[in-house]
Amino acid sequence: MAEPLALPKGTAPEGATSEEDASRRVREMFTRIAPRYDLINHLLSAQMDHVWRARTAQELRSILDRADAMVLDLCCGTGDLAFSLGRNAKAKIIGADFSHTMLVRARAKAGQANGASPILFFEADALRLPFADASFDLVTTAFGFRNLVNYEAGLKEICRVLKPGGTVGILEFTEPSRGLMGNLYRFYMTKVLPKIGGLISGDAPAYAYLPKSVARFFRAEELAELMRQAGYGGVRYKLMTLNSVALHIGVKPLAA
Repeated sequence: MAEPLALPKGTAPEGATSEEDASRRVREMFTRIAPRYDLINHLLSAQMDHVWRARTAQELRSILDRADAMVLDLCCGTGDLAFSLGRNAKAKIIGADFSHTMLVRARAKAGQANGASPILFFEADALRLPFADASFDLVTTAFGFRNLVNYEAGLKEICRVLKPGGTVGILEFTEPSRGLMGNLYRFYMTKVLPKIGGLISGDAPAYAYLPKSVARFFRAEELAELMRQAGYGGVRYKLMTLNSVALHIGVKPLAA
């Protein structure tokens, strides 16, 4: 009988000896790269990161159009997804991240987010959120879930703060299947991206971490299954851009 597939428990920065150590290393990494984080993201994705966030907002529009809806953008970084969600939205949106330097930039950008509803930003750990049970109608995260030190715990914490019937949306990188385009993607991620990111940021280890974290992260169906196991219903996902990015959506059961 074939051995069961070994799935990652959480992110594992090189040299980390525990979940606490891994979390500290990830926070320190984002603190270092915060000054040029947006520039490098837009450059390395050829501006496609704008498209991915806009598509995410469109998928969740029915919630964002509700004036009574509360939305939490988790691992919000410098706030780009929160601003995309807030553009022409009626819902109240909150951003949360555990990197203070990222939040400083998010708050600075908030005054320039034309067309977006006012957004509050909080410093918070995704595994220990300072919000009451059943607080939000929607919780989103873009390219931050992969950096959690415990994925199952993260899904359960998101479920805790969601209202019954609430929705989670996870936008993340995922490795495409083998083949010409998949191989080209892996060449870019492992050979090109680390060099460009390291050169511009001055932090080569941070941009060596990125492709490694994507390579060991879930395939799309694996993350969907983990979401189901964590108690979410109606789990579905949409693949984008050569199947290298996936938006996963799930719903907290009414009788959770």
